[in-house]
Amino acid sequence: MDWASLVPVGLLLILILLLILKTQHFWGSQVKLPPGPQPLPIIGNLHNLDLKKLGETMLQLSETYGPVFTVQMGPRKVVVLSGYDTVKEALVNHADALAGRPKIPIVEETGKGKGVVFARGENWKVMRRFTLTTLRDFGMGKKAIEDHVVEEYGYLIDVIESQKGKPLEMTELLNSAVANVIVSVLLGKRFDYEDPTFKRLVSLMNENMRLFGSPSVSLYNMFPILGFFLKANKSFVENLREINDFIKVTFTKYLKVLDTNDQRSFIDAFLVKQQEEKGKAETFFDDKNLIEVVRNLFTAGMDTTATTLRWGLLLMMKYPEIQKKVQEEIDQVIGSNPPRTEHRTKMPYTDAVVHEIQRFANILPLNLPHETTMDVTIKGYFIPKGTYVIPLLNSVLQDKTQWEKPCSFHPEHFLNSEGKFVKKDAFMPFSAGRRICAGETLAKMELFLFFTALLQKFTFQAPPGVSPSDLDLSATTRFVIAPVTHEVCAISRS
Repeated sequence: MDWASLVPVGLLLILILLLILKTQHFWGSQVKLPPGPQPLPIIGNLHNLDLKKLGETMLQLSETYGPVFTVQMGPRKVVVLSGYDTVKEALVNHADALAGRPKIPIVEETGKGKGVVFARGENWKVMRRFTLTTLRDFGMGKKAIEDHVVEEYGYLIDVIESQKGKPLEMTELLNSAVANVIVSVLLGKRFDYEDPTFKRLVSLMNENMRLFGSPSVSLYNMFPILGFFLKANKSFVENLREINDFIKVTFTKYLKVLDTNDQRSFIDAFLVKQQEEKGKAETFFDDKNLIEVVRNLFTAGMDTTATTLRWGLLLMMKYPEIQKKVQEEIDQVIGSNPPRTEHRTKMPYTDAVVHEIQRFANILPLNLPHETTMDVTIKGYFIPKGTYVIPLLNSVLQDKTQWEKPCSFHPEHFLNSEGKFVKKDAFMPFSAGRRICAGETLAKMELFLFFTALLQKFTFQAPPGVSPSDLDLSATTRFVIAPVTHEVCAISRS
């Protein structure tokens, strides 16, 4: 008998035994939570879940178990909230109670609770306050940042025009253009799209969004003890380290030439604050927080907006009659002038189309995870402090009680009978409450300006031989849900 070959099996059995003991202790210590599917030992409800389509699976479970239910993801019990009324009650009416973030193993391994997105407690409050204030100081929501967007869509249009209508896969290009807007704030400059360092950074971030949504990383987050047997989590961590190294080298370089009276970037502002806090018994302005905050903003500021724009162009190819109506409004209101945010209020149809792209694309169906910071009762169900909670954004953006055609692309969701734009309370692509996306203002500006500028200059069509009806609206397995890879032909309108 080859004893060496049995060693991995023996180790696996020991790990499973330890996991059973730990899991049984965990189960025995929990209070009764809302009802849900019956879990199995060790795996919980993994047999009920499709890890490649968790959002869809959760929605289906809500039809059986109601708007508040419990699933067990491995040893961890998770309360899921479904439907506009329930999610609003939780995130808005009980904003403070739902303001926490649970510890996610792969995030803890690299971030240690620092930064903004997955930070907790006082660290999160201090970093979020500083981040919002500094972003505003550098022009978020103002003309200064709008000028960056206008400059950037000019570069983007030039590259697309150089293709002369040939089929083009737009992922890298859109990622780069959108990333440059937040980079201009973070670093005080933009990169050429072909800059090898920039291309590498954008590629790493795009790859990590894919890995973070993969079944392998989901399994790791449920069973960190199995990390030895999984590959995706190792790749994710290695990619993060490379990104972090770039940020560290950058701010070290900036520190050498820092002028406290001439702050050119977000990093400068952080370094100045770091110096002001030096010597204090407790400060959150350390190097680790700087790395995490910059990476959080870089990733979030690039991926969500670029992915939404990809969905937008695909939907315009799929529905050419809607694209034509948008272009007619652009021609009527803007003509050949550069699109600016001031045009938005005069363009109700275009505004409605941009909103409907966000609703239909539904790029963050599971939201980011929340954790209760105190005991709370939602829809009559008691949820104790420290509970992992998933408020399903897809259940809000597809709520049949809120949308006339929840599963169809229908810009009229945001228009009244007179063709005027109407806001909808159930429009929550940026989430809601204390943890609402810090970059919402910037994202809204970017989406309108990039989308309008692109449709002003080009008509987007499927490659030769592909009809609009043939276009695939399937989504990829990714943390931020993107369309499957597709090519576009950008036909110049001039």
